[in-house]
Amino acid sequence: MKEVIDTVGRRKTSVARAFLSPGKGRIIINKLPVEEYFKDEFKRQQALRPLVLTEKTEDFDIKINVQGGGVSGQSGAVSLAIARALTEFDETARVVLKTEKLLTRDPRMVERKKFGRKKARKRFQFSKR
Repeated sequence: MKEVIDTVGRRKTSVARAFLSPGKGRIIINKLPVEEYFKDEFKRQQALRPLVLTEKTEDFDIKINVQGGGVSGQSGAVSLAIARALTEFDETARVVLKTEKLLTRDPRMVERKKFGRKKARKRFQFSKR
């Protein structure tokens, strides 16, 4: 068994690397406690959902590096990274996380701007004359 499990989670343009090791339940994101990094309660719950569902909040120390995107994308990336690390540690957690769709990479990305248009889909105003 590896001492430290490291996994990657992505969402939109955010990338999170999670380092999971046995410990007392400390979660550090970009050198800040999780409460300071995700000040919004909903985003924090979303990021830590895999730990709550598998009831392993007090079993691991988790160090996470996350960059790119916004707060929402980052919390999704952190959630996926933690879920992947938990399944690597314990295969029985996979069933719970899979039913909650926490092991699925959300493929939605920003659509690129096309030439001859204002934005990705918006067109210039049409005029008959």
